[in-house]
Amino acid sequence: MKKSLNILTALLLVSVLSFGQQVPADSIFSNFYKATGGKALWDGVKTINLKRSYTAASAAPYDANVTVSIPDQSISKSKTIMKRSFVYTVKGNEGWIKVPIGQRTDVKDLSQAEQQNMRWEMYELLAPFIDYKNRGLIATTVGIETLNSVPVTQVELQGKGVKYNLYFDSKTGLLQRVRKNLAGVETTTDMSNYTKSAYGISYPTKLVEINSLDKKPVTVVSTATINSQVAPELFRR
Repeated sequence: MKKSLNILTALLLVSVLSFGQQVPADSIFSNFYKATGGKALWDGVKTINLKRSYTAASAAPYDANVTVSIPDQSISKSKTIMKRSFVYTVKGNEGWIKVPIGQRTDVKDLSQAEQQNMRWEMYELLAPFIDYKNRGLIATTVGIETLNSVPVTQVELQGKGVKYNLYFDSKTGLLQRVRKNLAGVETTTDMSNYTKSAYGISYPTKLVEINSLDKKPVTVVSTATINSQVAPELFRR
């Protein structure tokens, strides 16, 4: 009898320990890559172009065109508001904004904080955990919870001055929500309507963003083109 109890206790202990083990973050990322086209396609991404429209209940809608060249570590973002285009660019260690003033364009330097924010955005456009180790980020699995009645696995991704909490659908492997903390501002982005690009990678075409400052949801609709030719003048000051 005592021997049977010892065996039962051992089995229960193994069960508890196994239940408590977390799935490695890299395995969760791998599942995402598989669900959205495969790691080989992701590794082949060199350029990204996103055409986006932004709408909110309390602000005028606007459009944006974002282009990234990963090999050059460059990002250019053109925001068109009331037929005026403001172009934000980061290339290497430099960053600037072009502001339309009448018939001319004024060029001003971006602050270091604005530049760094755009460098994070360079990867956030598709997946914030791309090449995360080489970018100085640490990934830790938090555990399983429920988001909108769906089981999700949360991964914390943290680096110098920034933290992401990533929520992956436990069944499909798709990224459903990103909560980002940067410079004291928390931004939550819910992702949906995954669509396969011509390149073969699937991406969320609809985002709903809300931050701790404005506290007003913004809906973002995106169309992505991957590995298209990038005009060199796009990143010229």
